Amino acid sequence: MDKINVIREIRELKTHLSYSKNIGFFFGAGTSCALGIPNVEQLTSGIEAKLTDDFLANFKLVKTDLETIITDRKVNIEDILNQIRRIRELTGETSKVYEGVSGENAKLLDKEICTIIYNIILGKESVADISQTKKFFAWLSLLNRDFSKEVFTTNYDLIIEKSLEASQIPYFDGFVGSFEPFFWQESIDQFVSKNDMTQNWIRLWKIHGSLSWFWKEDKITKSQKIIRIGKIENIKKEDKELVIYPSKEKYDSSKKQPFIAYFDRLKNYLLSGELLFVFTGYSFSDQHINEIIFNCLRQNNRLTVLVFFFQDSEVENLHKQTSSYMNLNVFGPKKAIINGNLGEWEYDSADLKTNENSDSFWNDGKSEFTLGDFNELVNFFITNSGKKEAIESIVK
Repeated sequence: MDKINVIREIRELKTHLSYSKNIGFFFGAGTSCALGIPNVEQLTSGIEAKLTDDFLANFKLVKTDLETIITDRKVNIEDILNQIRRIRELTGETSKVYEGVSGENAKLLDKEICTIIYNIILGKESVADISQTKKFFAWLSLLNRDFSKEVFTTNYDLIIEKSLEASQIPYFDGFVGSFEPFFWQESIDQFVSKNDMTQNWIRLWKIHGSLSWFWKEDKITKSQKIIRIGKIENIKKEDKELVIYPSKEKYDSSKKQPFIAYFDRLKNYLLSGELLFVFTGYSFSDQHINEIIFNCLRQNNRLTVLVFFFQDSEVENLHKQTSSYMNLNVFGPKKAIINGNLGEWEYDSADLKTNENSDSFWNDGKSEFTLGDFNELVNFFITNSGKKEAIESIVK
């Protein structure tokens, strides 16, 4: 296996960050996990432990059925919710039964699962230390760029929103209004101009839904739309259904719902010209997202993608799919993909210049690259920004 000089690649990374005019980010579950929010596997077991009686019985029926179909990995809560929603669609939410679960019971189970998810995530959020996320967005908001700063995320927790609002950093997520903010498709279809006062606002696109989104039925047309609701004291008393892991069957066919518009935005953004796009905490397990990324890497030779992984197994898996992409660089603890080649990190302190220090990216004791950890990546950005005091001031 090739040897890759980690110090040389860090210098290249610093150059990218310093001179790229347009920079965007994609947050996966790993960024929230770094703050103590449970991942999908932990969430799946946590939900099953809290379900009782008929809810638990129907949950197990759906899960067992899926385990005969999905054999290459563990069935998770996303699979289960998608299947429950298929049952709701197939049965018309009536007494008709599919694999032992009626449409009526599927609807009740869906709402119960989402209620448990809401309570689990909000419980963890209430004790999470969001200082690193606040620092990241303070750093991002201080970047002098001619383009809007866009963050896409599969996370549906409210860590990002809480971090931005705590630091009074303006952001926009595609919803407008104050009583029951509604999704405004036109605001996403267009890119902002240099004269737009909102150009420097953070753009936040939550492509798997959010704990603050709820379905609302239009009583006249009977179609579903999504509204954003603020803090809720008791989710069990909320009659509207939560919008997470959105199911395509609920879309209003006459309008784009947020997730469809966000996927279009991701594609158009990645094809928009010169762009540095950074992935952190994302495992590349969502094929729909991957297809957009790989297609854009092929079509836009001015797009540079950087991926930071927490585990080397993720580096190896991605290499099997992306060895031909020269504009994709992947960083893991001991392995990396540079210019399409999979290699092992090589570190020699003698390569450091007088003013260079490796503490911000290398663990000497473990001989590992550390930026796959979201917390370490944020520290690296701040350390090399030259604006540490200004960032600390915003956070405080």
